Amino acid sequence: MATAAVSDKDAVLIEVVNNEGDFHEVYHCISEAFGRQVHDAIWIAFNPGWETFHGQFAGVQRMIRRWKSATTDNKGNPNAIYLKATLPDPHQAGCRIVVGFAVWVQVSSVKGYGSENSGELGVTMAGALHPENESEQRFVQQMFRSLLKARVEYVNSKASEDNPAVMCLDLCATHPAFQRRGIASKLVQWGLDEARRRGITNVTIEASSMGRHVYRRLGFRPQGSDLVYEVDDEFLDRDKPPNVFMVYSPDAE
Repeated sequence: MATAAVSDKDAVLIEVVNNEGDFHEVYHCISEAFGRQVHDAIWIAFNPGWETFHGQFAGVQRMIRRWKSATTDNKGNPNAIYLKATLPDPHQAGCRIVVGFAVWVQVSSVKGYGSENSGELGVTMAGALHPENESEQRFVQQMFRSLLKARVEYVNSKASEDNPAVMCLDLCATHPAFQRRGIASKLVQWGLDEARRRGITNVTIEASSMGRHVYRRLGFRPQGSDLVYEVDDEFLDRDKPPNVFMVYSPDAE
């Protein structure tokens, strides 16, 4: 990943990922942000061995499988949108490099209006991440459930609305070498614009301490205090990243 400075924010291009070959660069970008920079405990638990060649390869393959398995709503819109942010490669004319990435998902508790809103991590998934490690499997499941608890409750509360779909930012990362250049804001704004195009008024985020100032500036407001992780006693001393559930409400003070 090149680290040369690029001052022109307008050179940032936000595109929907449509080639599985992009995920190698995408995964490296996420790893540098969540793994190496902030040591996010949830992301690391979901990406064992991320700092190794085999771990990176496995992480890329998981992302590709999820990308390929995306469903659509009753209007044919994809329920999961994978976005890449790129800049011109300063070392290779005519080429671009991935400097940011985001996943937006459309979810609903009403069939046909989005992907399932269970907030549960399947036993098979946990076992695939941590085979023969029952303790780590439980930790991953409990952290995942706690992280999405507020989202699940919020989405369920919208079931009686004319459009019960909710657009949620599942992940947003900017490579550390390219932060503070408006890249994350562009990835978030793309999702807000897409929600508006789809007629979706409810948009949510689980915001880390590092990203919540960006989300506030774009119109998101916290719903209560930081999320509480409900885990077994054996996990109480483990690192747990501060996250807060936020809802898009641009007119709120």
